[in-house]
Amino acid sequence: MKQHLFPIVLIFCTACLKVAAQNDFKQNIPPFSIENGDTVKVYVMDDIPIYPERFYTMLQEDAKYRKTVRDVKKTLPYAKLIYRTLIETYEYIMTFPTEEERQAHLKRMEKDLFAEYKPVLKKMSLSQGKLLIRLIDRECNQSSYDLLKAFLGPLRAGFWNFFAGLLGASLKTQWDENGRDADTEKIVVMVEQGLI
Repeated sequence: MKQHLFPIVLIFCTACLKVAAQNDFKQNIPPFSIENGDTVKVYVMDDIPIYPERFYTMLQEDAKYRKTVRDVKKTLPYAKLIYRTLIETYEYIMTFPTEEERQAHLKRMEKDLFAEYKPVLKKMSLSQGKLLIRLIDRECNQSSYDLLKAFLGPLRAGFWNFFAGLLGASLKTQWDENGRDADTEKIVVMVEQGLI
């Protein structure tokens, strides 16, 4: 009797391990559907923008297209960084009990950011700087001037806008995705999705 019990226990344990292994395996299987008796694997993909063929052929042959792609790839990460920094800063300064402490923190932060990003911004061309100003408006839904005014006050925001004006730019410039920035918006979307 004991001789027959061992193989039965062994088979039972093997079956339990096999079921457990199948359950683990089933959790790692990607989703699928069965259509007309065939098993079809299901992949979830990001949205892919579709633009008219004329847009691609016209712009790919154009030097302006290549320059815009280069400028967007260089400035878009900084616009996204500015957006994240603003959100974190706003949440952090709300923890200070007094307005004086908030202003002191903002001055320290402005000094640190200026020291860290001044070399990068100095290497940008004027067209990249103007694009960065518009991309900040796109990411934050507020112009650079409004953001500076909210954090640093109207006097210092006016100073920085005057300084930008000396270089031929304006911090009050807004993103116009249906107007002058329509082609740039398409390029930004393709860069964000990793298509170019």
